[in-house]
Parts: sequence; C-alpha cells; structure tokens
Amino acid sequence: MTTAPAASRWTVRDRVLDLAGPPLVMGVVNVTPDSFSDGGRFLDPAAAADRAEALLAEGADLLDVGGESSRPGAAPVDEAEERARVVPAVKSILARRPEAVVSVDTTKAGVARAALAAGARIVNDISAGADPEMFAAVAEAGAGLILMHMQGRPRTMQDRPAYADVVAEVRTFLDLRLAAAMRAGIPEDALALDPGFGFGKALDHNLALLRGLDRIVALGRPVVVGVSRKSMLGTITGRPVGERLAAGLAAEAFALGRGATVLRVHEAGPARDLAAVWHRLARGGAA
Repeated sequence: MTTAPAASRWTVRDRVLDLAGPPLVMGVVNVTPDSFSDGGRFLDPAAAADRAEALLAEGADLLDVGGESSRPGAAPVDEAEERARVVPAVKSILARRPEAVVSVDTTKAGVARAALAAGARIVNDISAGADPEMFAAVAEAGAGLILMHMQGRPRTMQDRPAYADVVAEVRTFLDLRLAAAMRAGIPEDALALDPGFGFGKALDHNLALLRGLDRIVALGRPVVVGVSRKSMLGTITGRPVGERLAAGLAAEAFALGRGATVLRVHEAGPARDLAAVWHRLARGGAA
C-alpha cells in the first residue's frame, strides 16, 4: 500500500478525508441571529441539527457550525455567548449523526476547545490563529485546522481594502501561518487553507484571487473556497442573496479548475452535483 501525497488527504482527528476523489462539500450551519444569509433560522440546537441532517442528505461531506457572524460590519460576540450558541448545536448534531465530520467556525480558542470536546473534528479559524492559544487547542485535540486570510476584522474589513498584489500577499500570509501552525505542533496533513473571498477584498481582489488560486494551491495543502451567496456575486449579477446559486456554482467550478478541493456552501445538493460532474470531466474519475 502506497502513501498518498499530502495534498490528497486531510487528517482531522480520527478521520482521513480523501481529497483525491471528487471535491468535498462543506455545508454551512449558522447558529447566529445575524448571519447575512440565514441569520436566526438555526439558532435553536434542534433546528441546527435539522439543518445539518438536510445538508448531509443532500450530500455534504462536512458541516461548518458558526456562532459569530463574520459578515462585513458585524460586531464581535462575547466568548461565553458564542460558546453557548455553538456547543449545544454541535452536541445536537452529533447526537443524531455521530459519524458526521463537524467543523467549528471560530476565532476563539476557548470556543474551539469546548466544541472539540463536544466532538467537532475541525476548527475553521478566519483569523488564522490570531488567538495565541488557538494552535495549542487544535494540536492538543489532534484536530484539523483551516487557516484563512482576512485583511482587517469583520466590522471594518470592507472599508477600502487595498493590496499591491493580492495573490502574492495572500499566499505569503498563508505560507507564514502554515509554518507557524506546524511549529506549534499541528501536523501538516491536518492543515487546510482558505484565501478568504470577501474578507477584506474588493471585487477585483476576489476575481484576481480566483484567477490566481493555483498559486495558493501550490503551497501543498487543501484549499477551501467559500464564495456561496457572497456580495461579489451580487455585484456581478445584480441578484439578491437568495438568488445567487447559479453565480456561486460558476465561481466554484472555476475554483475547482484552479485546484480547490473543498467547497464551503449553503446549498449542498447543487455543489455535490457540480463536484461529481467536474471530477468526471476533469480527472476521468468516478462520479
């Protein structure tokens, strides 16, 4: 038996996720009252579990549970409040579907530790370890970690973001955070990267990142792409949040062609179909 190249797998606690086959789909479960796309609908733990079950039934491979909105202009949430939203949701989801691979979307090590103790296997940190305890929390649990690039913070990140070369700057940042995470004891095969579409980026920055995504992929780790329902799609198409599915699928297909391996989405079924068809066409693999 041969060992798969690092970029073809992602180890998250007791699971090894296969990235050599069709791209993975990560379904979003927002347990917030103010998310830009579905704020408040899944705040109750039972509702969150219902949503998770629906996403899994549609074909989601992963679930990303978040208790603090990161939409532009969003105010930060107290750690205790975020923990009170996230942990019951994670427990409720895993009580029904113990086999599910759950990620917690948080920048706070305390929330991450509590969610990991409840059974989450991945931390999705949009700050890439700004909390000095985050890397230790992930390493101690043997969990997976997504490192994302963001210029500024959610409250102010869309106030005239500026770059000399957005692809080069995002790549350098992620490379440095990848090295820092490994120095802190997180194995390389537990790490994934996210260029952070819409996080401190204007439309032209987002488009440049999509076109240059292969330069992020070249860092050798799985790349997560989250463009679902985002304002960049609305700017291009003129459509409101609830009518951006087709635009999102177009951007996601382009990202897959540049080497992305995980799609973070709100509608898992269409993304699952996209991933299966793209894989068959591009790689000659089984759907």
